[in-house]
Amino acid sequence: MSDTPVKQQSTAAFYGQAVASFAVAMAATAIGIVRLDAGAWVRGFMAIAVLYLVTSAFTLAKVIRDRQEAGQLVSRVDQARLEKLLAEHDPFEKL
Repeated sequence: MSDTPVKQQSTAAFYGQAVASFAVAMAATAIGIVRLDAGAWVRGFMAIAVLYLVTSAFTLAKVIRDRQEAGQLVSRVDQARLEKLLAEHDPFEKL
């Protein structure tokens, strides 16, 4: 059975860029909501809507990642079974 390690998909620089981008986007949105020429109720509604959107996006990303990882696990189990069958198979054995 092959024991191939799972490669890390992203570098530290990519991770840093993603975190920085998220921070800038959230800060810009917060500044925009605070400086919005509207009542406190409208600004509050906008703030709650943005928070809901962000949490929904994180949840969706996690669900997609979990599905992908589960598919990789099933694929690795199937590959291990196939390798075991091939290792045990003797083509010269009489049927």
